[in-house]
Amino acid sequence: AAAAGGFGAVACMPNTTPPLDSQGAIRFVLERASAAGPVRVLPVGAITAGRRGEVLAEIGELVRAGAVAVTDDGDPVADTRIMRRALEYARMFAIPVITHAEEKSLSRGGVMNEGEMSLRLGLRGIPSASETIAIDRDVRLAEMTGGRLHVAHVSTAGGVEIVRRAKERGVSVTAETAPHYLALTDQCLAGYDPNRKMNPPLRTAADRDALRAGLAEGVLDAIATDHAPHPVHRKEVEFDEAPFGVIGLETALAVSLTYLVRAGHLTLPRLVEALTSGPSRILGIDSPGLAEGERASLVLFDPKASWVVDPGRFESLSRNTAFAGERLFGKVRELFLGAERLTPPPGNGESRLFGADRAGR
Repeated sequence: AAAAGGFGAVACMPNTTPPLDSQGAIRFVLERASAAGPVRVLPVGAITAGRRGEVLAEIGELVRAGAVAVTDDGDPVADTRIMRRALEYARMFAIPVITHAEEKSLSRGGVMNEGEMSLRLGLRGIPSASETIAIDRDVRLAEMTGGRLHVAHVSTAGGVEIVRRAKERGVSVTAETAPHYLALTDQCLAGYDPNRKMNPPLRTAADRDALRAGLAEGVLDAIATDHAPHPVHRKEVEFDEAPFGVIGLETALAVSLTYLVRAGHLTLPRLVEALTSGPSRILGIDSPGLAEGERASLVLFDPKASWVVDPGRFESLSRNTAFAGERLFGKVRELFLGAERLTPPPGNGESRLFGADRAGR
């Protein structure tokens, strides 16, 4: 799925079973990834043991095993003291702490953005303050400790502003958002589509516009897919009961080109930076260039090629996309990774990128 979407490297989050909270788990991911194909997998370790938010994981051991960052993504670290210690500990190893910014006491039980639309639909809302309060806390902790903080999947205008002010003060903070927050709003939930249910939720048009501006200005450093696959049967339920999360690896480039570049909100060079060197800088990894002798990591895409999203033709085994049936612009033509040249056929899906082995996608 990553290669089909044009990605030569992916960061693997620790919200797995079991979580990536030990050297053995990190090494297992690296071994499986090495055998699966040429796409580089960068494991992100858990902040706390079992992602339970109670005891710090052995961050040093995770780094030595190959972790490039730590996070309890999917859940916030509710204990402020533990989050402080995580930033202090991670600083010793020069890695970022990635925060899933959510104040659970405000968001618990919510299924979409709190506002006019949630009232109309009769669904319990998640207020924007649940994100901004958490970002503000963690920014203050980063300022106090000198640790590197990265804010995942920013969805609110207030979150953009907090990051902006923190950067102006010299705090070591970076931030990202995801294509669905840059393209869609809570108005898109009028049909109660569970494939548009994610956490944080789709917000208002004002929030979306602030995210676009923040990305263009460099307040937001990167675009991340926030790829969260679910089996079809888990999403084909009532909106309230469906799990949070959408897939995005195979649509991220086209959604960004369609809703940002073609719409005049972002330049193509800035988009490329946000999808490539921006994430590399955040994680402190090498971003391959074009110099002779360097390992190839290049994607060729046609920004004018249009296609209609058909989830049934995805490389991913999951189908929970927020963009099913939409016409998008931008098609991956070739991907060069090291000595390998990967060429998907026209149309999304039915790719020969991985042969017959589709396990784990």
